[in-house]
Amino acid sequence: MNDLPLAKTRPASNWSAIWVLPLIALLIGGWLGWRAYNEAGIEIQVMFASGDGIQPGKTEVIFKGMPIGKVTALELDDSGERRGVRATLEMDKRVEEHLRTNTRFWLVKPSVSLAGITGLETLVSGNYITASPGDGEPTRDFTALSEPPPLADTVPGLHLTLKADRLGSLNRDSPVFYKQIQVGRVKSYALVEDQNFIEVKVFIEPEFAPLVRKHTRFWNASGVSIDAGLSGIKVRTESLASIVAGGIAFATPDHRKDSPPTDPSLPFRLYEDFDSAQAGIRVSLKLHEFEGLEPGRTPVMYKGIQVGHLKTFKVDDDLSGAQVELMLDPRTEDYLVEGTDFWMVKPSISLAGITGLEALVKGNYIAIRPGEQGAEPQRDFVARAKAPPLDLASPGLHLVLFSDVRGSLEVGSPILFKQLKVGSVQSYQLSRDNKQVAFGVHIEPEYAHLVNSSTRFWNASGITLKGGLSGVEVKSESLQTLLAGGIAFETPNPQAAKSGKRVQRFALYSSQDTALEKGIALTIRVPRGDGLSEGTAIRYKGLDVGKVERIELTDDLQAVILHARVTQATQQIARAGTQFWVVKPEVSLTRAANLETLVSGQYLEVRPANKSGAVQTNFTAAESAPTQNAREQGLRLVLSAARRGSIKPGVVVSYREVPVGKVTHFELGPTSDRVLIHILIEPRYAPLVRSASRFWNASGIGVDAGLFSGVKVRTESLEALLEGGIAFASPDNPQMGGPARPGQTFALHDEVNEEWLRWAPKIALEH
Repeated sequence: MNDLPLAKTRPASNWSAIWVLPLIALLIGGWLGWRAYNEAGIEIQVMFASGDGIQPGKTEVIFKGMPIGKVTALELDDSGERRGVRATLEMDKRVEEHLRTNTRFWLVKPSVSLAGITGLETLVSGNYITASPGDGEPTRDFTALSEPPPLADTVPGLHLTLKADRLGSLNRDSPVFYKQIQVGRVKSYALVEDQNFIEVKVFIEPEFAPLVRKHTRFWNASGVSIDAGLSGIKVRTESLASIVAGGIAFATPDHRKDSPPTDPSLPFRLYEDFDSAQAGIRVSLKLHEFEGLEPGRTPVMYKGIQVGHLKTFKVDDDLSGAQVELMLDPRTEDYLVEGTDFWMVKPSISLAGITGLEALVKGNYIAIRPGEQGAEPQRDFVARAKAPPLDLASPGLHLVLFSDVRGSLEVGSPILFKQLKVGSVQSYQLSRDNKQVAFGVHIEPEYAHLVNSSTRFWNASGITLKGGLSGVEVKSESLQTLLAGGIAFETPNPQAAKSGKRVQRFALYSSQDTALEKGIALTIRVPRGDGLSEGTAIRYKGLDVGKVERIELTDDLQAVILHARVTQATQQIARAGTQFWVVKPEVSLTRAANLETLVSGQYLEVRPANKSGAVQTNFTAAESAPTQNAREQGLRLVLSAARRGSIKPGVVVSYREVPVGKVTHFELGPTSDRVLIHILIEPRYAPLVRSASRFWNASGIGVDAGLFSGVKVRTESLEALLEGGIAFASPDNPQMGGPARPGQTFALHDEVNEEWLRWAPKIALEH
């Protein structure tokens, strides 16, 4: 018994496998709770105007065919405003980031209209709510739309705006046609802020977007268009759908096939019908004369071709004129710009002739002359009282003639060359300064070569009488000019140069004798026209050799052009190198010159050129009397100074207060930081200037003052005190250096050094 093993004791364990089951149950419960929380919906509130068609627990929220939520509760609005019905929606948590202030909800239900049937699928599935995601701040409260929103501009395709005077039978989703194929639809429409017209938003499918060009025309294709007349009846409609629901059609005119692509940001006009779109551009015109005009019958003509007609006609309340509306051919669109002229044509009989004869047959009509392409488009115009002058682009020569009086000249008065009519007066008006009459004249193309710079025009109106002891001479250009007035001209030198200007200007003389006065015509450009006028004399050595006939501004308004005639010494004056300048009174502290011009007036002085110069008729006047510097002998030097001071041409250059030269001119240096003063030393005194000479400005007064030395006043001379001057000194013999070289540059000092005044070299002068 003792050999039996003893039992071993172990402590009992506290863990039991039975505890695994509660632990697993706890993990499963936690996972299910987390999943339920993670997949739980998001509650939002949507306010509807009515609860019709909405059922809690049944009505779903569907987006692009996928359910994303459901209505869980429906109750009346208890906020006191009674806005409608509040629906509680439980939304899928995946759409949480799209629940923002600009997200929109609306109810989809069956709808039947002339434009078609929508929401047909709800007949099987029942009404449902759909949404359009938007941006903004996160929110849980929304207000539903009463109807689906317009198609977003972000949808691929072409989004356009049309402007219409009235909506007609158009509605949302009305079709848009091209060649009777539906290519788009109406998105929405609304009155603009000023309520003058309606904006219609349309959408064109992407594959049809290239059909819309810059000059495409849209028209309202709703209903049926009937055009009846003696020739029969024409019925037009776009499609059966457009008869019932309305619609829009568009096309690009044949003459606009090369039109560039459209800019979607620019609106199009929506015309009332096909005819208005194809053959009707509305233009508003203010008329002061309106007799004989009939709406629907009065044509608008351009060079004998009808380009439109008078559509509406309304007389002003004060009976002073009429406001009319024209309907013009679309091909005129590019020409309806600023500068386009309208006027009424009616038969007119005057001494100048008969105009508007064709109106006797077709009745009074409205004529148009297009403006230049590229100008700003315009649709409102004011008619001219009479026909405008010929367009400058018309073949022929366009001139402007200036006269002191109008005489008996009228629009249509003839222009005669050797009693042959070669042109006519197109217009007349006062010149810019109101001192003359400016006549617009046109010369026919085949006679344009008869006019050049030597041509002289004169008023050939009426009768010219010349009487004397030998008898009386009576002269008239023609019977027509005797009655209606006229202008004649002659070209003394057929080989003279022709002007390159688009519109040439000439003087219109009062008679043939005045016009054909002998001499050579010159043009002289001057900076200003002060004191100059017609008749201003041109003088040479005190003798009158010509006069100014006409004055005008240059095209750039920067100078004045004098049209003059020289009658003496013409061969010497009309040559290159001739100089002109205006002589005017000069008064200063030291001199007075040309005082006679205070009484006789200013005049032009001329210095003829050498006989070897080439012939020239255009000149630019000098600002002052030119000097003979180029011909004068002497030593020419240049002085460099920081500023000019009172130095001017003619100022004396002195040596020991003896005048030995003068200033010829001055200019800025190459780098503009110095003033270069050019001086001329007389030949006899040239040896006085050495390479070591010192120049200083001797103008004004120099004052030296001290407490014990007193006050010392220094000036070079009275003339230098008043007009300015330059002085120089040369050092004594050992330091004077060699003779100055022509063109050598010296510094011009502001003040004199006392040492320079003590210099006294002995220099032999030339004899």
